[in-house]
Amino acid sequence: MRPRFVGRLGPADVVTAGNAALGFVAAVLTAVDVRLAAKAILLAAMADGLDGVVARRYGGTDAGPYLDSLADVASFGVAPALLVVTVVREMWGFDRIRVVAGVAVAALFVAAAVVRLALYTAYDSGSDETVGVPTTLAATILSAGVLVGFVEPMLLVVLSAVMAALMLSDVTYPDLHAQDALVMGVVQGLAIVCSGTLGQGFSFGLLFLALGYLFLGPRFYWG
Repeated sequence: MRPRFVGRLGPADVVTAGNAALGFVAAVLTAVDVRLAAKAILLAAMADGLDGVVARRYGGTDAGPYLDSLADVASFGVAPALLVVTVVREMWGFDRIRVVAGVAVAALFVAAAVVRLALYTAYDSGSDETVGVPTTLAATILSAGVLVGFVEPMLLVVLSAVMAALMLSDVTYPDLHAQDALVMGVVQGLAIVCSGTLGQGFSFGLLFLALGYLFLGPRFYWG
C-alpha cells in the first residue's frame, strides 16, 4: 500500500513539512529553554524561505500553498505564542490576572496568524506582495527580541498584541528581493549558531533588519 503523498508532493513540500516539524520542536523547547525555542523558530523561518527557493528551482505542487500555511500556523503562530506564555508564567506566575491576560493575548496572536495565513492562501499566494504583516516577520521579531534579552513579560505581551493587530491590517508589504532575503537569512543563521556576545550581536542585527522592514517596507522598499 503506497502512501497517498507519493507522487503528489515535491521537494519544496518536504522542506515545508520540515518547517512544521521545527515549529513543534520550538513549542516543546519553550518548556526547556526559551532561547533555544527562539532559535528553533528562527530555523523554521529559514526553512520557510528555503521552500520558496526549492519551489522555484524544481516546481511547486497544488498542495504547496495549503501545506505552507498549515506549517506556518505551527511555527509562526503557536510556537511564538507559547514562547510568550512561558515567559509570562515564569515571571508572573503568582499574579493570576496578569497570567490570564498574557495567555489571552497569546491566543489572539494565534488566531490572527491563522486568519492572516488563510487570507494569504486565498488571495495573495500568487502575488509579489501581501496584505498585513507576514507571520514569519512577526515571529522573527518576537524570537530575535528574546535572544537579545527583551524578556520583560509586559513588553512581550504588548508586542504580541501589536503584531496580532498588524497581521490583520490592510498594510501592503512587498516580497523581499532574493539578495535581501539572502542577507537576512545569513544574519538569521549566524544568530542561531553563534553564542555569547557574538550571537547577541547577530540577534540585534536580525532584530534591526526585521524592524526596518516592518516600519519601512510598505512605503520605502524599492521595486
